[in-house]
Order: sequence, then C-alpha cells, then structure tokens
Amino acid sequence: MSSPTGPASGLPVRMPRPRQPGRHRRPEPAAAPEGAPALVLAVPGAPSAAIRSLAEEVVSIARSELPGLEAVIGYLDGDDAEYPTLATVLTRAESLRTERYELARAAGREVSAPEGPAAVVVPLLAGPDSALMRQIRQAVMDSGNVAELTDVLGPHPLLAEALHVRLSEAGLARADRARLFTVATAADGIVLATVGGEEAVQAAGITGMLLAARLAVPVMAAALDQEGSITAIAEQLRGSGSEQLALAPYLIGPELAEGLLDAAAKEAGCAAAEPLGAYPAIGKLVLSQYTAALGIAPQQPQGAPAL
Repeated sequence: MSSPTGPASGLPVRMPRPRQPGRHRRPEPAAAPEGAPALVLAVPGAPSAAIRSLAEEVVSIARSELPGLEAVIGYLDGDDAEYPTLATVLTRAESLRTERYELARAAGREVSAPEGPAAVVVPLLAGPDSALMRQIRQAVMDSGNVAELTDVLGPHPLLAEALHVRLSEAGLARADRARLFTVATAADGIVLATVGGEEAVQAAGITGMLLAARLAVPVMAAALDQEGSITAIAEQLRGSGSEQLALAPYLIGPELAEGLLDAAAKEAGCAAAEPLGAYPAIGKLVLSQYTAALGIAPQQPQGAPAL
C-alpha cells in the first residue's frame, strides 16, 4: 500500500523519462493558448450515428495533436436535439466565452475582455463545394457571433497519401510502391471522384497529380454531381491505354449522397475505394486550418511538404 509520501517499500517507482539532449530531441508538444477560440467542425450532409462517429474521431485526432484544444461539432443539417446545428454551436461558443470571462473577474483575476473570434469554423470538406460553403457562411452569419471561417482541407499531399491508402485497402493499388510485389487487381488508371462541380474537379486534379506520382498511373478527376462526367473521364482513360480502372472518392464521406458512389462505379464499369473518412491526416489538416487561422502554429502538418 502506498504511503502519503509515495509507494510502499519494495514497489517499483516509475521515474520520468529523461529528455533527450541535443537538436534531435523531440520537441515539447504544443498546447492551445489560454482563451483560444473553439474549433468548430462544420459537418455537411444529413446527420447520422455513423457521421457523428466519423466527426468525433476527426475531432479526437485534432485534440491529440494540440492538448487543451476546445473542439466541438456543428451539423449543417442538424436538428438541435441529437445533432446541434452549426449556428447553435457558435452561439454556445460565444456564451461560454462570456461566462468564463465573468467568472474570472468574479474570482478577482485580472483578465482582458474577450476580443477576436469566439470560434474558428473548419469545413469538413476535402475540396471546394460552393453550395455547401454558401450554407456554412450563412450559418456563421445567422449565429450573429464573431467567428472565422477557414478554407477547405485540400488540395494537400496528405490527402494524396490518404487516397493511396484507401485504394490499397480495397486491393486496387500497391500499399507501398517501393515493394516489388504485384496486386492482381491493381488499377492502371484512377478516376478521382468529387462533388462540387468544375471548381471541385480542378482542385481535385492538383491532389490527383500527387496521387499519380505515388502510384505511377494516370489519375483524372471527375464530378459525381455532373451527369456524364464520370463516364467521359473513364472513356478518356481507357482511350489512352488504361484497361483496369478504379474509382477513388476525393471525399470525406458526410458530403456524399447515399448511393451516388455505387452508381458512379457501375457507370464507369470499375471497382471503387472507400471515402477518406476519419483517416488521421484529416484530423491533422483540420487542426492545421485552425492553427493557421490563429497564427499559433505552422500552417502545414508536421512532415508534410508544401504544395
């Protein structure tokens, strides 16, 4: 049994690990500054238990990267019961900041009045979608609070990595291009599927070039929400010599209408990988957008090359 001063005699004592000296030692983990705005993850699409689980995992990744981070989830199509709307979450963030300020003053602390954004809103979108971004901006305006809205997560090299992983999980690409083994079902042409019209296709094409460099196969972007776009790109790839195509969703998941991906894969006559989902890079990119907006950390996640 332990005594008030430490463990009982004979029990092992866990000592703190000494810090590695020199320039190669691990940096001390950063922490969210006191009074920093909340990170509000704006989640598109019809809410569901699966989408909430995905969003919570993304937020958990962001919190693990920045201890002390206050992060919450707001749904564009929420019901304010089980799934709080984005406007409601922003209102709560403002109220909570005011409440904390008043409690600090009541406790005799010398604190400055809150200023700047009460929240930083990060859209859970890999690429641009003007309709969804318009909806997010409107929710921010409707909340009547000071909030800063960041850009979407891509294009980014980490998204190319995530696409590669999802393709390899589906048996449609080698997991590691450096290993000399073959995958019988590996695709020799990739249709990078997105939503959001021509702007989204152009943005996806940038990440597509990075994916093509990783896989050493042609990658072309197409819009799931434009009739004939998937078929046209699939025919173009086949016309250039690709025989075994794969569909790679350049989408996180909540923004994807049910059944749309399966219909597109059938239309293109090929297999499809899963959406990006809560791949660790998604959480890191969400945090990167937040910290870049506040100027409290490098804009790029650690280890990711700049575009």
